[in-house]
Amino acid sequence: MSLLNVDKVDPSTGTALELGTSGDTITVPTGAGLTVVDEVKTNKISPATGTAFTLGDSGDTFTVPSGATIANSGTATGFGDATNFRPNVDPLIINGDMELSQRGASFASNGYTLDRWIMDENSDGAVTVTQDTDVPSGYGFAKSLKVDVTTADASIAANQSCGFTQFFEGQNLQLLKYGTSNAENLTLSFWVKSVKTGTYCIRFVKEAGGLTRYETPIEYTISSASTWEKKVINLSPTAGSTSLITGAAGVIVNSNASGFRIMFTLAAGTDYHSTNNTWVAGSNKFATSNQVNFLDSTSNNFWLTGVQLEVGEYTSATLPPFQHESYGDNLARCQRYYQLVQNWSGGVVNASTAYVNAQFWCTMRTTPSVTTTGALNGNDITDNRNQSSGQVTLHGANENGFWGGVGNWSSLTTNNPFNSRFQNTNKLAFSSEL
Repeated sequence: MSLLNVDKVDPSTGTALELGTSGDTITVPTGAGLTVVDEVKTNKISPATGTAFTLGDSGDTFTVPSGATIANSGTATGFGDATNFRPNVDPLIINGDMELSQRGASFASNGYTLDRWIMDENSDGAVTVTQDTDVPSGYGFAKSLKVDVTTADASIAANQSCGFTQFFEGQNLQLLKYGTSNAENLTLSFWVKSVKTGTYCIRFVKEAGGLTRYETPIEYTISSASTWEKKVINLSPTAGSTSLITGAAGVIVNSNASGFRIMFTLAAGTDYHSTNNTWVAGSNKFATSNQVNFLDSTSNNFWLTGVQLEVGEYTSATLPPFQHESYGDNLARCQRYYQLVQNWSGGVVNASTAYVNAQFWCTMRTTPSVTTTGALNGNDITDNRNQSSGQVTLHGANENGFWGGVGNWSSLTTNNPFNSRFQNTNKLAFSSEL
């Protein structure tokens, strides 16, 4: 065989260059390279059996022309999984990073604490909830919810409990398809830290909504004291080999009423025990019999942040990243349920009372109740005025605004305009929580 060494084979301009004829084999010897400077068209590129095939080098860009399709007939890795594309735009959990706390920073009684999180402690002990700065490092979190035992209860009675909950509007969870055979799996993930190790429980509730309430507790373990740990919990619509959620009564009410709730249980008496990871009909299934008594020592503290709820079943390796929202977006979603209004205006009725109205920052879930955060400050044109104590009476409202009476003033000038002062430290507080 003769050898022909050339630097270039150049076809006529615009024509295709054929290398060999039908049936020929073109061999590139070991150690030689084949460089493509324009275009190669082929029906198949096949590596040796069992070996990895690399297409291009680092920094290369591959373009799929308009109208072309990449079809996967095998297994594709490194491109992300189709299940990672969330069906929900906004996080299902609101304020999962514990960034918002419009009501304050410390709470020693039952009720709403950090935005969207409500504490219910029913024991001989006591706890204080605070917004804390202790967070897992390197994950973008700045705040956590902290529970501090201030009075211990070493022995929880059968009808005693402690935990905190987030409620969900039913209309926001129709994507779960509960009440059908296509009901979705759910994955709850969160960062947790506790002085007390052991078994804790998450209580999942599908609200009745005019049908039947179904509940199940699911256990998780805190392994190391005072150490941040990430937990991933899977909830199946058929947990415990049941068909309650996939049956007709499993549907989530499609309205602004509560359709679902998740509770982080800290203690639960025997009246509130149920079987782990098994849907049952009924109420108050807070925990299993393995639940620790977090209230047994005033040395106990519990921290939580990074709470996310995903549609689908995930592991710690496949879980989508936490959806960090801007402060403004997080605040707007929280204000649907609770908001503070500093600016209001109206007119004086008599020396001690004025009528005022206010427009809400965003549409609230429903017509709210109203209180004040303390004594208000106003101006009736004649002078600056201060309430002796906070007082407001609701006369009319809907989910977009309010008008009502504010009393406990003195020496107001009748029929004068009356407006809030920008120096107001106290505000009107509107609540339409679930």
